[in-house]
Amino acid sequence: MRKMILQCGALALSLLAANVMAAVSPDEANKLGTSLTPLGAEKAGNADGSIPAWTGGIAKNAGAVDSKGFLADPFAGEKPLFTITAETVDKYKDKLSEGQIAMFKRYPQTYKIPVYPTHRSVSLPPEIYESARRSALNVTTINDGNGLANFTGNRYYAFPIPKNGVEVLWNHVTRYHGGNVRRIITQATPQTNGSFTPIRFEEEIAVPFLIKDADPEKASNVLTYFKQSVTAPARLAGNVLLVHETLDQVKEPRLAWIYNAGQRRVRRAPQVAYDGPGTAADGLRTSDNFDLFSGAPDRYDWKLVGKKEMYIPYNSYKLDSPSLKYDDVIKAGHINQDLTRYELHRVWEVVGTVKPNERHIYAKRHMYFDEDSWQAALVDHYDGRGQLWRVAEGHAQFYYANQNPGYTLEALYDIIAGRYIALGMKNEEKRSYEYGFEARAADFTPAALRSTGVR
Repeated sequence: MRKMILQCGALALSLLAANVMAAVSPDEANKLGTSLTPLGAEKAGNADGSIPAWTGGIAKNAGAVDSKGFLADPFAGEKPLFTITAETVDKYKDKLSEGQIAMFKRYPQTYKIPVYPTHRSVSLPPEIYESARRSALNVTTINDGNGLANFTGNRYYAFPIPKNGVEVLWNHVTRYHGGNVRRIITQATPQTNGSFTPIRFEEEIAVPFLIKDADPEKASNVLTYFKQSVTAPARLAGNVLLVHETLDQVKEPRLAWIYNAGQRRVRRAPQVAYDGPGTAADGLRTSDNFDLFSGAPDRYDWKLVGKKEMYIPYNSYKLDSPSLKYDDVIKAGHINQDLTRYELHRVWEVVGTVKPNERHIYAKRHMYFDEDSWQAALVDHYDGRGQLWRVAEGHAQFYYANQNPGYTLEALYDIIAGRYIALGMKNEEKRSYEYGFEARAADFTPAALRSTGVR
């Protein structure tokens, strides 16, 4: 009996060990800032020099900032090294995703990938690098990888030296967005002929440790607060969404509320998660398609395939120009590829497959994350039949004046229906992102939604 008890205890300990992934050793963490960048990317370039070494990223004053906060393109004088077309795609397919290749087949006359010289632009504030190092030494996963332990202080980059797929995904979810951010952005869901009605959002994103009056206990499991007000078109104006994005969404699911201006009521919104429909998205994206992926990872098994070199959207300053109109960006089938910029970068490749006892409209997500920012760059989505369905491209730029990576535009293409959604455009808005606003805890409560949503 005593032997059996000891064996059961050993089994329990082994199961516990399997459920809690250990942080890295001090020796391994010391690679951050030496052979690795402070965020865990390879510092060295590749063998032929087409990917240069990381030398600290670009400076805060890399370009001019106009009166509305838009950034000048620090690489405006560069021309494409070459442009991939439907006729030449086979030559480059080893550095493209299956989804990108499918886009060439779906739109052989218009889809193209202009490839420019590679610039490793990412340069974050010193305190963010310190946070990443602290995370490497302390953070572990819990609940089968669906939550984080010991993730304290200014919480960024949970696993800069990842050991598995879910840790790579967590780096995307916990990456630095620039602190508290206000933004006005536009979404388009064009018809197959390119016609669209702009959907305009005013959004606030805040992090608990930057809210002076936040209750530490209530905010202990909150990663971010998110508030989104629809201001156009008139039929949708006044609706407001509030989300408390939790760290462990198995223990405490994402908290969401919606204020419906027509009903003048605030309701809980459990559908704002997983494959629930995205706001005013015409059925073209799920809630967890936002930010290319957001929310809980628990419905998938995440396999880390490894690292590879790929042509991904990068340094997309031209696409963000305030001289453009939305009609210049939105075209039939896909965005205007003449305005895009792709570069060769190393990416982490992760495949998410729905667990046997779970459900999601995407049975598989094949994801590629930029090694320098941990931001998702490309995602291929497959349906339950194993057929490629939707292709996501995150057109990234580095907001150098504030030292944070972000998206200029998120595009999600339905290659079966021939439609797409473009989210995040701000070319025609009165200002670019506003960083560092003073957030109050009371502004991110259900009670605050009613006053926010008055038409």
